[in-house]
Amino acid sequence: MSVEFFIAWRYLKARRKGVFTLLTTIIAVGGITLGVAALIITIAVMTGFQKDIREKILGIQPHLIVTKESNMEFSEYPQIEKEIKRNKLVTAAAPFVMGQAILRHRNFTTGIVLKGIDFKKEDLIVNLSRILVKSEKNFNIGENEILVGNELARNLSVMPGDEIILMSQGQIAMIPRMEKFRVKQLFHSGMYEYDSNLAFISLQTAQKLFQLKNSISGIGVSVKNWENADVIEREIQEYVAYPYWVRSWYRMNKNLFAALKLEKIMMFIILALIIIVASFNIISNLLLLSVEKSKEIGILSAIGMSRKKISKIFFYEGIIIGLSGIVTGIFLGVGLSLILKKYQFIHLPQDVYYLDKLPVKIIPADIFGITVAALIITVLAAVYPAYQVTKLDPLEAIRYG
Repeated sequence: MSVEFFIAWRYLKARRKGVFTLLTTIIAVGGITLGVAALIITIAVMTGFQKDIREKILGIQPHLIVTKESNMEFSEYPQIEKEIKRNKLVTAAAPFVMGQAILRHRNFTTGIVLKGIDFKKEDLIVNLSRILVKSEKNFNIGENEILVGNELARNLSVMPGDEIILMSQGQIAMIPRMEKFRVKQLFHSGMYEYDSNLAFISLQTAQKLFQLKNSISGIGVSVKNWENADVIEREIQEYVAYPYWVRSWYRMNKNLFAALKLEKIMMFIILALIIIVASFNIISNLLLLSVEKSKEIGILSAIGMSRKKISKIFFYEGIIIGLSGIVTGIFLGVGLSLILKKYQFIHLPQDVYYLDKLPVKIIPADIFGITVAALIITVLAAVYPAYQVTKLDPLEAIRYG
């Protein structure tokens, strides 16, 4: 331990003259503690929201989608599938048909997005079995059976087993087609847009309904690691080439995740202001300490301690105060985040957020970034008072100290 650090530590532990100097120290440490803790908790909650939304999207959307230019149907999909599977990171691929339709039950009518799938293949891509309201072994969608979201079922007032009328627009003379379907099951993805506007039928039934013969709307692709979807997108695009387009799940939801990322950055900046305000207390505390210890500073100068070493004493004093707040804030922030994650005592209105509890995810990289930012602010706050001490005249300090 250096002499400068030892003296700084003794100054901090020693009883101060008056309450005000001690109070500013407590406020400085407390401000940094609250700032760091608030940042950790807020960033953990926002990261949890991002993770939750991503999982819900990937629970019903493939990692990649291959479609034809202008969303035109195509029939040569077996060959396209072979080209897609040339990439070793692709785990599964499944064709689908997508179109718009109208569902009617009694006096209730609503427009939906209708997706025709081969359930066994689609289940390998997005694990649809996981979002079924009632778990069912070997689930499959038969002819004239439909799988609807729980919110859509609520809007239409239907239950599994009920019959509904599906209306779609045919390609020949634009004549609407009407057919009866039986509700096979309900799904709950956790995303209101999907649960209230999406329904699934079998691939063959969708092809007949939209009069596509053997054509499809696109191919859903699953990859080993969803984080590499953008890279694999570019690789597969080279295989299939124009007029086919490959889009990753992130590209299709780019605006949403860009907004969440921007919100996270802005919250970081706003809450960092708490630490900046607390750093002013460090400055005032060190300036008060320099006045209080002016006689001691003069004596240290008289016995040969250089101005640089004296400034280090006050610099270390600021670092000790800052680190005390940072370490306490980390323990407080991580502790409260873990408690919030385990007990989930804060409840949210599910009809607004579609979550009934706060999702919390602690990432070490976020904590490291918060710690570094707080440490930089603390160091900058300690520089000015340490510099001001070097201007003190040792003779005047001893005479009037």
